[in-house]
Amino acid sequence: MWAAMAASPDEVQLFGLLLEMLGARNAIEVGVFTGYSLLATALALPDDGKIVAIDVTRESYDRIGSPVIEKAGVAHKIDFHVGLALPVLDQMVADEGNKGAFDFAFVDADKVNFLNYHERLLQLVRVGGLIAYDNTLWGGSVVATPDEPLAAATREFNAAIAADRRVRVCQLAIADGLTLCRRVA
Repeated sequence: MWAAMAASPDEVQLFGLLLEMLGARNAIEVGVFTGYSLLATALALPDDGKIVAIDVTRESYDRIGSPVIEKAGVAHKIDFHVGLALPVLDQMVADEGNKGAFDFAFVDADKVNFLNYHERLLQLVRVGGLIAYDNTLWGGSVVATPDEPLAAATREFNAAIAADRRVRVCQLAIADGLTLCRRVA
């Protein structure tokens, strides 16, 4: 069951390629869990690259991901923040030096707050940068179970970003649905 919560191998392989194509140096990850996608991002960034990692706990990361990240030699790239993502992102937005300073963001936490994360990340990710959202097909429940709360929140998110002129959107049917948003304004 817990493995289903991690990003999929094809997804993290795609991230590595996209990060290289972007020439990414700075990233944000909202929802770390074991750190699998965090490892892939850290490996794709240059040695002086940085990732702000945000999760409500470090338990799974410390137990599973951190030793692997240490062994891979990329732990120095990670700035881990324990807490709810919205207050951490709000603090980041309040610092003018962070605005437009990030090349990539990956969101895989607290699906009901995707739109709130989106608004903050649009301030932090540069024009031309990429924001990736996981689980945007929610096991097909976005169409199959209209009254399921997470499916409803996911539908609302999908509709909102499809209409958002600040991003170009591409929804992929890999893993449990991956939506890529390239910031254009």
